[in-house]
Order: sequence, then structure tokens, then C-alpha cells
Amino acid sequence: MSRLGIFVDRKTLSNAEQLTALIHCRDVAEAMGHNAEFLFPVDINKIPKMDALFIRARTDPKNITYVAARMAEFHGIPVIDDANSIQVCGDKINMYSHLIKKNVALPGTVFLQKTDLTVEKVTGLFDKLGAPLILKEPSTSFSQRVEKVSDIAEFFRVARRFSRMSDRIVVQQFVESKYDWRVGVLNGKLLYACKYTIPSVTFKIQASVNGHIVYCGVESMPESAVPPHVVQLGIDAARAIGTGLYGVDIKNNNGDACVIEVNDNPSLESGEDACYPQIYEQIIGHLFAAA
Repeated sequence: MSRLGIFVDRKTLSNAEQLTALIHCRDVAEAMGHNAEFLFPVDINKIPKMDALFIRARTDPKNITYVAARMAEFHGIPVIDDANSIQVCGDKINMYSHLIKKNVALPGTVFLQKTDLTVEKVTGLFDKLGAPLILKEPSTSFSQRVEKVSDIAEFFRVARRFSRMSDRIVVQQFVESKYDWRVGVLNGKLLYACKYTIPSVTFKIQASVNGHIVYCGVESMPESAVPPHVVQLGIDAARAIGTGLYGVDIKNNNGDACVIEVNDNPSLESGEDACYPQIYEQIIGHLFAAA
């Protein structure tokens, strides 16, 4: 019997929705004839004994999930997410560079070094991209260290804070919308699609407002309800990164779609899969097909 390792951590199990999704994943794997086992960071030495590895903890090139992915690859074990995808998606400049190289549609995007933080340069960015602008610290995840700035003073206040964490920052044109499309892609093919409705009190899918975390609304959408060019853009963006599992965030303002970012290790516990009940069968099948 083939063994599937599902790599998790305490935070993965921090709410009922995540736990329910993980149990469902395990049950699906076992119904497919595999033995599924949850692996915590302390169990990392068990990875070589697995036949496939599915990472369901927060991925980051600087944490143990990257070590887990590399260990699996060293032993020839198929893994989602692969180490390269974790590296690329964990650095927004690396990710956007991959998308730009493949001519994937983006909002106006500029990378700034610390030496570029001059009044003349910033004034030129507002003239070119308009106001407000979006600033991102490259290692951001879950909408952290992503801020909207409306004038030069605000720009410098945020940029100087971000530049203490990174040598470069991302500046993007602001694209207004009430929701984002999330296009899930596995091995270059559509896996699922949903709408993330942006809370009225913020411009992000997740934000801290008055000391409370607010989350986007999630609505699973059948493929027939998604504009075809949005699906294709999501597939193109995912293929620019690799052949793994990705969640591509897209804004489609008046039919002019652009990619906001590509996420490895996308969320699957908030109802994204409601219209796609075979998600875990497809993911597990893909992993073992590569074994």
C-alpha cells in the first residue's frame, strides 16, 4: 500500500475548517487505496519512508516546509509544493519576474531599490501609475506588509519601513474591484475557481481592522461561470511558475484581467472546492502518478 505523508503543523490545525479539510484529504487518500499519515515537523525524518508528500503547512523558503520539500525531492518522492515553487512564490520579486518573462498580464509593476527612494523617482511613479499605489514587501504572505498609499509622504513612510526588511520593494498600480477571482491550477490545468469578495473596510482579502482580522467571502464558481480569459490567464500564470499546485489571484476590471499574484500552497478549507468535489482525488492522483 502506497504511503501519503500530509505535512502539517500546529497552526494548520488551528481552526475547525482546516482540520475538517485535512481529515477529508486523509479519508480520500485512504478511499483511493493509500495509507495517509499526518506528519508534524518533529516527524520530518519519516519523509523518506513516504511514497508522496502533500505539504499543508504554511510554506516559506526560510521555514521547515522548504526543508521538507527538499528532503522529499532528494529522495525522489513527489511533493506538493515543490521546493522551487516555494522559493519563487515566497519572493514577490522573483514571482513577478517569472510572470513578466512569460508576458503574463499584471498591473503596472516596478521594483525599487533603497537608492531609488527619492522624491523625483516617487513623483514619477505616481505620474506613471496613478494614485493610490500598492506597496509590497517581497516576502509578504496572507496580505501582510501590503499597503495602499495615496501621496508621497505616505509612500515614504511605508517604503522606509519595508526597506528595513528587504533590499527591494514592489510598487504596483492599484486596480479597484469588489472581488478577486481565485483560479486553482494543478499541473497546468484548471483545478477549481472561486470568487473572493473583498471586505468593504479594506482592499485586501485579509486585513487587520481596528484590532480584528477580517476575511474575504469565498464563493466557489463552476468553470462555466468564469470568464474564459480569466481561466486562461490563471493557467498561463501558474505555468510561468511551474507544474505544481497554485492559487492565482486575478482582477477582471471591465474585462481587462490581470494577475495580482500566484500563491503556492493555496487555501482549500474555506469552500473553494464546493463546485469541485474531486479536488483531493486529482491532487493525490497527480502525486502518485509521478511516483
